[in-house]
Amino acid sequence: MSQTIALPALDSHYPVAAEQQAFFQKNGHILLSGILTAEEVAAYREVIVDAADRYNTEKRKMEERDTYGKAFLQIMNLWEVDENVRKYTLAKRFAQIAADLMGVERVRLYHDQALFKEPGGGLTPWHQDQYYWPIDTTNTVTMWMPLVDISVEMGMLTFASGSQELGFLGNLAISDDSEAVLGDLVKEKGYPISQPATMKAGDATFHAGWTLHSAPGNQSPNMREVMTVIYMADGAKVTEPKNKNQEADRQRWLMSKAIGTLIDSPLNPVL
Repeated sequence: MSQTIALPALDSHYPVAAEQQAFFQKNGHILLSGILTAEEVAAYREVIVDAADRYNTEKRKMEERDTYGKAFLQIMNLWEVDENVRKYTLAKRFAQIAADLMGVERVRLYHDQALFKEPGGGLTPWHQDQYYWPIDTTNTVTMWMPLVDISVEMGMLTFASGSQELGFLGNLAISDDSEAVLGDLVKEKGYPISQPATMKAGDATFHAGWTLHSAPGNQSPNMREVMTVIYMADGAKVTEPKNKNQEADRQRWLMSKAIGTLIDSPLNPVL
């Protein structure tokens, strides 16, 4: 555990306009600018990068990894083990944006994860986040925030706009198979592809749990440092796991809550 340091409070309100909520509801994603100030993101970048370095368990060389392993370094639930990251993950500012976009009164935390794409890291295949989640609501959203300025060449998150309408598309984990099957589906359905050219540190995208998304590889010499937080509407229940990954999520992130019960474990606080 690192020493707790003074960090900016992230409790002030970031207004979400009705037009932005409507855009999110239609497209399944939205980019919001300047959620953190330059000073705020600099302070939190330092503690998140430090924690990600300490808790990263991926030690294999790039060429020894599969497609998933090459896509990013994934360090999950840093808020559990680092008091400084906890202030970021539990921030009211982020949670209020998630609630406003989904049109719900309260949200709970599902989990956080640092997603650092190394120089030379591979593509992130097309996938749906909610494939992994045994949750009975479509009111789920992931905040994806760069901690450094990023461009397309670093691995920009890419969305198939409107694809959240499809819901569950089968047991397709992030893999070469999901890239092929879901990539073909995106083309077949003709969904518009949305990919920002650049994002500033402290900007963030928010996307629904069923929105199809991907990211190219990192062709730059710099680490793509991104922190994510996943939210769900308060009142969601645990569903029967559809695959081994959902069962693993039920045990880890929902603390083995019984199927059909409210998601209200200590790891899923109301934010």
